[in-house]
Amino acid sequence: MAGRDETTTDGTMERRDLLKLGAAAAAAAAGLVTSRLAAAPAHPAKGAAAKPGALPWNPRTAEAMPTRNLGRTGFRVGLFSLGGQAALEKPANEAIAVPLIERALDLGVNYVDTSARYGGEARWSEQYFGQVLAKRRNEAFLATKTHDRSRDGSLRLLETSLKLLKTGQVDLWQLHAMSTTDDVEKVFAKGGALEAFREAREQKLVRFLGLSGHTDPAVLAEAVRRFPFDTILLAINAADPHHLPFGSELLPLAVEKEMGIIGMKVPARGRLLAGYVPPPLEEQRGRIKATRPGTLTMPEAMRYVLSLPVSTVIVGCDSVTQLEENVAIARSFTPLAHAQMAALEKKAEPVAQQSLWFHRWEA
Repeated sequence: MAGRDETTTDGTMERRDLLKLGAAAAAAAAGLVTSRLAAAPAHPAKGAAAKPGALPWNPRTAEAMPTRNLGRTGFRVGLFSLGGQAALEKPANEAIAVPLIERALDLGVNYVDTSARYGGEARWSEQYFGQVLAKRRNEAFLATKTHDRSRDGSLRLLETSLKLLKTGQVDLWQLHAMSTTDDVEKVFAKGGALEAFREAREQKLVRFLGLSGHTDPAVLAEAVRRFPFDTILLAINAADPHHLPFGSELLPLAVEKEMGIIGMKVPARGRLLAGYVPPPLEEQRGRIKATRPGTLTMPEAMRYVLSLPVSTVIVGCDSVTQLEENVAIARSFTPLAHAQMAALEKKAEPVAQQSLWFHRWEA
């Protein structure tokens, strides 16, 4: 860890500067909410149809939590957003999933994220969101993803996404889990998924284009340099500085490109949290196993990431209670100082590997 705060000779942003930028961005965002809203035009009431081309608008968001710019999209996003996993990807879980989505919108959440891959072949996550958004589409900025690297395969996935989500347009379509240089080459090759992205945007099936990744910051950085994506969904938490850090290796580039930056894996699916109970090793998927409880509270985990220059964080919830707790954390957010950030990183270090299982680890 020594020397991470030193200034580099090539002008790249080091961790100290990044944290300062994050704190400044958070403070500025919180202070600008009132002034931006005062100058904003009138929006439709709940249930009213949005004007053609208008961005979604949840009338509760401004009072529910601070908001920030989603990059250059023109959308103001609440600090907490709803991820489409956890309860929302479980099969035949409508009785829990649908009320949870409804409650999120009622609480002012105005950004929801899902994927063609969440919930298996049945795509349960998109199904649940579709049930709610069929009635409340104008209240949420809707993001989904393609895991196919080809043009034709991605367009087929998008066609089904639109049907399941019960909408004629998604606000954000993302490349899912860009993990290797081979993924990048396939996407950008002739007949690759980028062709589908351009076509879908031209046909107004999607509004904005983005990419996501958990594994290696260099892979995402290469894709970002090749194409002006509107957003990036990246895995980042308080353990991040301890191995293949997205915070120092990718976040400065995304800020430079004025992208909407969405943070995920904030509590590392619970592995970073002190209340986590690891399941038996034989029941854990993947090579990196969790062997002990985490070390942070959920407020600490969220405050750490929100103190970085992200637009919002997405978190999957298992219950309405979890959802309400997360919205409350976002509502009371104040940015952490550099010393506080460093203290949380040190606190996370003993569980860094299990909390970064999604990063690339050498065999």
